Amino acid sequence: MVLREERELVVEYGKKLSQEKLSVGTSGNISAYNAEEGLMAITPSGMDYMKLKPEDVVVMDLDSHLVDSNRKPSSEWALHTGFYLKKKDIRAVVHTHPKYSTIFAVLREPIRPVHYAMAGIGTYEVPCAPYYMYGTPELAHTAVETCGEGRAVLLANHGLITCGETLPQAYDLTANVEYTAELAYRSRAIGQPVYLSEEEVKAVYESFQTYGQADSGKKGY
Repeated sequence: MVLREERELVVEYGKKLSQEKLSVGTSGNISAYNAEEGLMAITPSGMDYMKLKPEDVVVMDLDSHLVDSNRKPSSEWALHTGFYLKKKDIRAVVHTHPKYSTIFAVLREPIRPVHYAMAGIGTYEVPCAPYYMYGTPELAHTAVETCGEGRAVLLANHGLITCGETLPQAYDLTANVEYTAELAYRSRAIGQPVYLSEEEVKAVYESFQTYGQADSGKKGY
């Protein structure tokens, strides 16, 4: 099987996405990229994550050619290829519709750092890209450009994208951004939150680079 390891990871994290309610129904999509092969494994369009099997995961190259699988790829495949082409160090992209992050996307506001958990994004705040319909080249382009040097971006009236050097890393970043978004939302309901400064966030980001065990591959909270 082509990209067996990557396909198995996509199935594993697709189920986590569903179980942890980071997206509703069959929405959202996940990919893992093998740079040596020049191929990515991406979730199929409109399938129940809990029923996914490795052979259902679609393998494509970055020029949009299907390589392996009889399934139709996610409608957002161009989002994923766009990030891999722009950010040469990433190997995974996670696109979700988590409740609190999407509230900020609906407001078209960035998620600002009320907690250090999201410092792993590598920038001060999670920016919000302009609205374009899902699956369009315009959405893919604006998402990548708005994300800039960071690892997370909101899509206006849509959802959240995170990326990382591994799929577990990108997925953890999704969870940390959503946690921060919930804290920001709830604190604004009862008062005015105090945001961390850029210097404080930068210090946490630098600390995250050596966080945890050396062999864990984990960076961040």
